[in-house]
Amino acid sequence: MEFKGLKPIIYGGREVWPLVEGGKGVAATNHASSGAWAAAGGIGTVSGVNADSYDADGKVIPQVYHSATRKDRHRELVRYGIAGGVEQVRRAYEIAGGKGAININVLWEMGGAQEVLEGILQATPGMITGVTCGAGMPYKLAEIAERYHVLYLPIISSARAFRALWKRSYHKVPHLLGAVVYEDPWLAGGHNGLSNAEDPLLPQDPYPRVKAVRDTMRAEGLADSVPIVMAGGVWALREWNDWIDNPELGQIIFQFGTRPLLTKESPIPQAWKDLLREVNPGDVSLHKFSPTGFYSSAIRNPFLRQLEERSLRQIPYSRVEAGEHTVQLDVGVKGKNFWVAPKDRERARNWSGQGFTQALKTPDDTVVFVNSEDRDVIREDQTACMGCLSHCGFSSWKDHDDFTTGRLADPRSFCIQKGLQGAVHGRPLDENLVFAGQSASRFKTDPFYSNKFTPTVKELVERILTGD
Repeated sequence: MEFKGLKPIIYGGREVWPLVEGGKGVAATNHASSGAWAAAGGIGTVSGVNADSYDADGKVIPQVYHSATRKDRHRELVRYGIAGGVEQVRRAYEIAGGKGAININVLWEMGGAQEVLEGILQATPGMITGVTCGAGMPYKLAEIAERYHVLYLPIISSARAFRALWKRSYHKVPHLLGAVVYEDPWLAGGHNGLSNAEDPLLPQDPYPRVKAVRDTMRAEGLADSVPIVMAGGVWALREWNDWIDNPELGQIIFQFGTRPLLTKESPIPQAWKDLLREVNPGDVSLHKFSPTGFYSSAIRNPFLRQLEERSLRQIPYSRVEAGEHTVQLDVGVKGKNFWVAPKDRERARNWSGQGFTQALKTPDDTVVFVNSEDRDVIREDQTACMGCLSHCGFSSWKDHDDFTTGRLADPRSFCIQKGLQGAVHGRPLDENLVFAGQSASRFKTDPFYSNKFTPTVKELVERILTGD
């Protein structure tokens, strides 16, 4: 089938290609990549999540936390976030040179999200066209957009989620709704919006889900000229030919998250770029270890495999003898108030004999067995928490009220700020979290990347516009 081709659209008062660079958090998208994407005529996206700042020599300023209390470290994090976001937006805007558009992306579930976003918007008037925001239900996004005269683009994974946001607050600011981003929960990289009713192992066709979003928008009186952004799994546009100029779907914009990682301007380290060329189908794991509580997609490296294995070394217990919990656990714990099933005690003794001698309690009345070294790292990371999430399962932090979730800290999870900062700032990838979408395996087979070719962003956008 011949590729239909794309036509420019009007976005924020200017003509741009309907191509969005996905805003990948914790410095995996920065001014260099987003500015170049805008300069190529598309919509570049600066990440406002743990954004980097630079010293006088242009070197990244490490985000080191000096305060003794978690609450005070959180204030440091917010200051880092605002300073870094402002720096990235200003640099991206300069690189764009008046072409395309610059968006900023924030996660509603990041710690201090509203304060960071407003701090960045206040300091960069006229530079940001739109704000994309997901990972939670960002009801306040519309009022923030109105306050700073920018467009807002909520990220949702179902028509139901958009309807809830529209009814709650977005209907009050319809004129600034720049687009609705449908982020496919099975295909997109990073954190995904799978609901409890959806099976992570049974992906659904995005077409009917996006059509349902459009039907909902029409029912609420929104014109088809308000675009839907298709995010997740987009690689070659000729594969989406039937989505282009389709009256059922209305105006569609396509978002590219994974492909821009392998460009000359991409800020990720060379080791990460090299790794992307080796990803095979099945190597990207949709998992639920994130302390956000959301599913997320990342390359299934030794770091993720270790988390998988840790959760397998897990048994339920009771504080009193009850049901099948008829024997007392005698390894890994102190005290006698750990009643378990006889078969589980045997498993625990086995793990202890293999060196996993420490049993750590979870919020779900289970214990997981780890070695002494991992126990120390878990405790150290939990103690060093700087409040990067609004609610953190790993450390029990909450960024408001009494600053605790009220739940036991979960040793089956990990410090996500440490894992993502480590991956993007050159620490060993095997020991950190490497986000990627399900299409990452295509780098290995797409002839565009053969002979280790790494395109500029401009070359990538030109290639995308051919349909490939």
